[in-house]
Amino acid sequence: MGKITGFLEFDRQEQKYQLAADRIRHFREFTLPLDEHDLAKQAARCMDCGIPFCHGPTGCPVHNQIPDWNDLVFQSDWEEASRNLHSTNNFPEFTGRVCPAPCEEACTLNLENQPVAIKTIEQAIADRAWNMGWIKPEPAEGRTGKRVAVVGSGPAGMAAAQQLARVGHGVHVFEREPKAGGLLRYGIPDFKMEKRHIDRRVRQMEAEGVVFHYNQNIGVTKSVEELKAEFDAVIFCGGAEDPRNPQLPGQDLEGVHYAMPYLVQSNRRVGAEPMRGNGELPIVAAGKNVVVIGGGDTASDCVGTAFRQGALSVTQLDIRPRPPEREDKLTVWPYWPTKMRTSSSQAEGAEREFQAATLRLEGNRKGHLTGVVCARVDAQRQPVPGSEFVLPADLVFMAIGFAGSVQKGLIEQSGVAMTKRGNIEANEEDYRTSDPKVWAAGDMRRGQSLVVWAIREGRQAARAIDEHLMGSSILPR
Repeated sequence: MGKITGFLEFDRQEQKYQLAADRIRHFREFTLPLDEHDLAKQAARCMDCGIPFCHGPTGCPVHNQIPDWNDLVFQSDWEEASRNLHSTNNFPEFTGRVCPAPCEEACTLNLENQPVAIKTIEQAIADRAWNMGWIKPEPAEGRTGKRVAVVGSGPAGMAAAQQLARVGHGVHVFEREPKAGGLLRYGIPDFKMEKRHIDRRVRQMEAEGVVFHYNQNIGVTKSVEELKAEFDAVIFCGGAEDPRNPQLPGQDLEGVHYAMPYLVQSNRRVGAEPMRGNGELPIVAAGKNVVVIGGGDTASDCVGTAFRQGALSVTQLDIRPRPPEREDKLTVWPYWPTKMRTSSSQAEGAEREFQAATLRLEGNRKGHLTGVVCARVDAQRQPVPGSEFVLPADLVFMAIGFAGSVQKGLIEQSGVAMTKRGNIEANEEDYRTSDPKVWAAGDMRRGQSLVVWAIREGRQAARAIDEHLMGSSILPR
């Protein structure tokens, strides 16, 4: 590496945030990037550890060559660092913002709780590449005459489409919504990732020959059979959007919602998009006591969104026990550990209740939500007698995960085989479904997961499709 003793000389340093009192007044990104000098020192901390678990299967699903571009940043060769990073990851400005960074948990220096600031450096490389004009369209030199339909324009669909277009196939992306991005656009709030990052990638892809068709809900506005008749291959890259139903008493009260419709509505509002026009009422947290049921990223996004909308209070319920501040490295590392984490949204003032089960939702005679009845749970997650407590609530968001993909429409009409978990059945070798003309990648195949996994699967499925159509492929896996 560029500086063998860097990890001994420099402490870990991450991007700082705007003060919570300031950042909750807007929906823009609020990280304060490091300067070039500090980034070089952080890159110098990458040690010559022999086996870099950071880019192995436990650390980085797309296999970013992290030690290589850390060294290039230390050497101030940012352009080559960008080329290296883009060789494995189509959209590092996405992952540099919203990936939870399992690479840092797998870093050898994390054995001392001081991993290299990989995510910060990744975002810095991608942002500099855009600012310097190094990222340009890469159209294919020739056309193959083959046509591929990509259903869904989330990270899996975008990655598959870009890879296939760059080897000369005619790629058409069919998106149900008015704009591309999937849950990157409609599920992840702008304060975590502004949508201009998606828009400029779409412009790049259009210049590479990808054609986007918006407001096209395959299985509804256009049949699967029509699509298969028009294209040589079809790849399903939709999401796992069917929410898990907790079946709580009082769930039908006014003021009780699933998390995703709330986040989608907020993102449409921030993006100056019209509401869907299907009679849905606006969901706004201003002046309300909010309770979020669930302990994951979607729940955290609801917390941050509610604060920005002017909620009086936000309480997050997690049925799991409060995790330890630090994990036992010798039993967990280099895998993702269970430990106490506080998201930027939670740090903005949320009350967090652990080992708290929701028993029922209460309302008044008019059918309006008034409170959430909870209880502490034991190690088997069973309510402890006599531990009940009530949280006043005007708004409840249920964010306890997803049960798989929505069956009605695309999946139902396609007739492809499904797994017991409600996902499309396709292996990780060729990503083919039970229909020989249909492939599947991303959340629709593996279930609710990370953006980085979606990008990996889109890339690998693109190679599998290219091999099928052409007999061989130069695309990387």
